[in-house]
Amino acid sequence: MTQSSHHHHHHALCCLSSAPPQPDAPPTPAPEPAGPTATAAPGSVAVAGVLHKWTNYGRGWRERWFSLRDGVLSYSKIRSDAGGRAVEGGIAEDGEVRLIGGASARIAGDRRPEKPAGVVCLKVSAFRESKSDDRRFYIFSPTKTLHLKTDSKDDRVAWIEALILARSVYSLRSFSGRISFVQSDILVSTARLRNRMRQEGLNESLIQDCEQIMLSEFSSYRKQLKIRYEDHLSLFGSSRHHFEEGKDGNIIQGALTRNGFTSSRHGNFSEYSTTESDDFEKQDGGDLTCEEESTFFDAADYFSESNSRSSTMSSSTDRGVNSATNIDNSGGQEIVDIQIQDSDNLLPEINRRSKLPEPTEKEKGISLWSIIKDSVGKDLTRVCLPVYFNEPLSSLQKCFEDLEYSYHLDQAYEYGKVGNSLMRILKVAAFAVSGYASSVARPCKPFNPLLGETYEADFPDRRIRFFAEKVSHHPMLIACHSEGKGWKFWGDSNVKSKFWGQSIQVDPVGVLTLEFDDGEIFQWSKVTTTINNLILGKLYCNHHGTMHIKGNRQYSCKLKFKEPSLLDHNPRLVQGFVEDYDGKKASFLIGKWDESMYYSNLDTSKARSADQLQSASLLWEKNKPSPNPTRYNLSSFAITLNELTPELQEKLPPTDSRLRPDQRHLENGEYEKANTEKLRLERRQRMSTKLQDNGWKPRWFKQDAQDGTYHYKGGYWEARDQGRWDGCLNIFGEFSET
Repeated sequence: MTQSSHHHHHHALCCLSSAPPQPDAPPTPAPEPAGPTATAAPGSVAVAGVLHKWTNYGRGWRERWFSLRDGVLSYSKIRSDAGGRAVEGGIAEDGEVRLIGGASARIAGDRRPEKPAGVVCLKVSAFRESKSDDRRFYIFSPTKTLHLKTDSKDDRVAWIEALILARSVYSLRSFSGRISFVQSDILVSTARLRNRMRQEGLNESLIQDCEQIMLSEFSSYRKQLKIRYEDHLSLFGSSRHHFEEGKDGNIIQGALTRNGFTSSRHGNFSEYSTTESDDFEKQDGGDLTCEEESTFFDAADYFSESNSRSSTMSSSTDRGVNSATNIDNSGGQEIVDIQIQDSDNLLPEINRRSKLPEPTEKEKGISLWSIIKDSVGKDLTRVCLPVYFNEPLSSLQKCFEDLEYSYHLDQAYEYGKVGNSLMRILKVAAFAVSGYASSVARPCKPFNPLLGETYEADFPDRRIRFFAEKVSHHPMLIACHSEGKGWKFWGDSNVKSKFWGQSIQVDPVGVLTLEFDDGEIFQWSKVTTTINNLILGKLYCNHHGTMHIKGNRQYSCKLKFKEPSLLDHNPRLVQGFVEDYDGKKASFLIGKWDESMYYSNLDTSKARSADQLQSASLLWEKNKPSPNPTRYNLSSFAITLNELTPELQEKLPPTDSRLRPDQRHLENGEYEKANTEKLRLERRQRMSTKLQDNGWKPRWFKQDAQDGTYHYKGGYWEARDQGRWDGCLNIFGEFSET
């Protein structure tokens, strides 16, 4: 974990705080350039010494030189070379320096410190002792956690006392107390200039003139610097509340509460505390990188599957075809209405939850950038993200989310049955677009399922049964199969992703097939999705490209998802047409993938939106957003997907996504447990590749020899009725590395 990246940012603060006098003391007088540093204000005794700092599993504990002055703890690598007085590492600064630990004195004598590798402001940090080891302690700051170890128990006591003292002294002084600008921060020596002039044989008075010119230049440079320092300080003073409370929902406080620190409303942490839980000691030094697996943003699972950050239904599934009235009133319309209305009355009422559980812990904010920047130059497919970036759904569940508006397929079936094939394909097209609706403003990615993980959705209230399984790990493949009233829908999907720094482009590979009971078949593929603002700003995604829905009878349909452009006054536009097998255009479609779709028998290709068309009829409209979207921005439909009732739990196989522990902990707001479990399962996931190479086969799907797609073998629902899950591995359980 290199922390040098934090260094430049904080170092100014260190210099600033090198000797704040008491608020009522006058600013320290400026000494001569080469003079010693102004004496430190009372109470700012510096403390320094060697501590062992945990780096990572590869390098273990390393000695670092730590020095504490004015509420700022900085540390640097130890580079011993004899001679050379320490000027900037905070050791031989003037003012009193108290050394802690035997080894420290030895090193302090003969070491030139390097630049600090990291800096921690105690004002916004907390610390605690380890329960299991009397030489260890931890310091938590908003940006990092330091795991430290002293040489002896007494040294730890001394460091903790020094930290507590430093912080209490520091917090007494307000920032408005002027922080003196210490001149000797910028040492100027004229010795080289003088020697060079002597070589040239110039006379002494000329040399002195030159020295004066140089020194006066430097002194005016210093005055400007001083003014600049003071500007920065007043800026820092005025934005101080950002540091204390954390801009977004008390980041700083949030960052620490999980470690058992109590904190008052103002982010001034209780001076010091210990907690019973030593869980996080078991995690390695807080290092997020892990080899193998878990693609960065698992671009794959970002969408995955029959996916595309997809859809959300609401409870109003039973909108009959009559919601699409004003269909060219060719007699057929009325009959369909009646038929569908009738069967509507028979749908069972099923009570599903309308919101996620209340989180049990306060969440801590993390910026994606803070993780990416530690991974610059590393292979991005190897970065493990903490669960903070996940939503409590798996990619298998996201596949089912594409079926939120499956009632369009029920309607399409009925239309075809009464001979209205044009209306059938229009409904199919509406369904194909509706799968994208919920992807708008979903900032988190789904969990990447484990090999063999499954998900079932039996929704009699929607007349639909859905089943999906992760059938391959490399390449990442998910197969799904669903059945509705008069239709079957299946497909498997793999994604190819390209990472462009600020964005990821995801190209789905694979064909979706819809087959009606009367033999009509439609096939299409998903369009390209781009996820933007990985580093700065709010994540959002865009879908663009052409979707060609090919039918095996009279009609096919082409839909173009518009490429986003910079000055886009009309984003998320989808336009297209239905043509018969002679290439004659039979109907036109226009709409937005996150709002609604309309159709018209007039050419809509010139129109910018459906509002401009008099004759357009509504085909599909997105459901209203959930009243309880949480920060994951889930729709009402998505909120029901991971619900686990005791009755359901008895019936599920051990491979169902609802039983996945890290996802369940995240949904309950148990972030610590979720992270621990996610790391455990990701280690387990790395064994999947071996499993697959050793001939592992999916349990419920079989790959077709001709076209390579995975077809459902059947048997799942029968096994569920009997409660017989032989051959289903306990994929979320403990495992041995053999």
